[in-house]
Amino acid sequence: MAKPLVQSTGRRKAAVARVRIRPGQGAVTINKREIAEYFPSETHRVHATEALRVAGRAEEYDVDATIDGGGVSGQAGALRLGIARGLIEVDPELRTSLKRAGLLTRDAREKESKKYGLKKARKAPQYSKR
Repeated sequence: MAKPLVQSTGRRKAAVARVRIRPGQGAVTINKREIAEYFPSETHRVHATEALRVAGRAEEYDVDATIDGGGVSGQAGALRLGIARGLIEVDPELRTSLKRAGLLTRDAREKESKKYGLKKARKAPQYSKR
C-alpha cells in the first residue's frame, strides 16, 4: 500500500476517525472494508464523503480510515470531519469552500452525564404522593 499523503483525525459524539489520504481513483476504505459494506445506508455514505464532493476531488484521492467508538451516525460525521481536515493539509486553498459549507466545524454536542438519584441525565423517577 502506498505511503499516505496526509493523516488527519475527525471526532463526533463518541466516535474517532483516523483518516489517511493518498493519490488514487476515489476508493474509500473503512476498517479494511469498502464504504458500501461499512455504511449500508446511502445517507451515511453521502454524509461521510461530502467533503470530497464539495472540494471536487472525489476521483483524485483514495481515503483509508480507521473508525472506533460511537454509533453509525457519529462515525459518519467523524469521517466527514477527518476527510475535510485532510484535504486542507493537501491543498490549503480548499479551506474557504469547505469552511463555507460548514465541514470544518467540530460538532461539540456530547452525551450529558448521568446524575445520581436520577434514571438518566435529567429523567427523574416517577413521583408518588402517597
